[in-house]
Amino acid sequence: MDAAEVVVRWEERENGVALVTVDRPKALNALNAAVLDQLTALFNTHAARSDLRAVVLTGAGRSFVAGADIAAMVSFSPAEAEAFAYRSKVLADAIEAMPVPVIAAVNGFALGGGCELAMCCDVILAGEKAKFGQPEVNLGVIPGFGGTQRLVRRVGMSHAMDLCLTGRIIGADEAVAMGLASRKIEGDVVEGALKVAEVIAAKGPVAVRLARRAILENADADLSTALAAERSLFALCFATSDQEEGMRAFLGKRPAAFTGQ
Repeated sequence: MDAAEVVVRWEERENGVALVTVDRPKALNALNAAVLDQLTALFNTHAARSDLRAVVLTGAGRSFVAGADIAAMVSFSPAEAEAFAYRSKVLADAIEAMPVPVIAAVNGFALGGGCELAMCCDVILAGEKAKFGQPEVNLGVIPGFGGTQRLVRRVGMSHAMDLCLTGRIIGADEAVAMGLASRKIEGDVVEGALKVAEVIAAKGPVAVRLARRAILENADADLSTALAAERSLFALCFATSDQEEGMRAFLGKRPAAFTGQ
């Protein structure tokens, strides 16, 4: 692939929702340096937008992201491998730094780097044909894009050990059962994910951002510290006009007209 080729698309949808598509279907949307860098650039470009409410991330064709591009990796030196893995860390940081939720719409294969990319997102929605796994041991390597760490945090030690040591691939139902995916979507998973994004977009924008921040920033904190942080962010909501609008709308039995202020 020509490094200058654009393989990631950003589309504006309604109500502050955006759709990001990795569009490299002949390679099952495999991640190489260009894909990682383009995704990072897109998320960084849109991170400061006040009108954005939610982002859906998916892949074109029959794959979300089938994994890292093995053809590009086969001759890596250790230094090159570490630099490649660091690119994924930069992308993960860009996704996490987004002020709005990012939803992975897994429409097919999400293996290796694809599973790791999905786990960088806030919500993972699995289509009926979704396939998840960390099969790197089949190639003589281990996950390098965060799989051994994010998987433990999502599904626990037992399931993470199972997937990383056997390299087995699981479907949507098992992914939901173990907590890797949030839910299974019947029919078109991208359209389903966009509907979920629209639901989020209709809520209080400041509240959504602060709830996401409370979860992400305190996931590894002790409970007392995390609860104190939550109380502070809860109190911060009461400095917004959205809080008053939301509560007055509830009392008045009418839809809230949030402004994100």
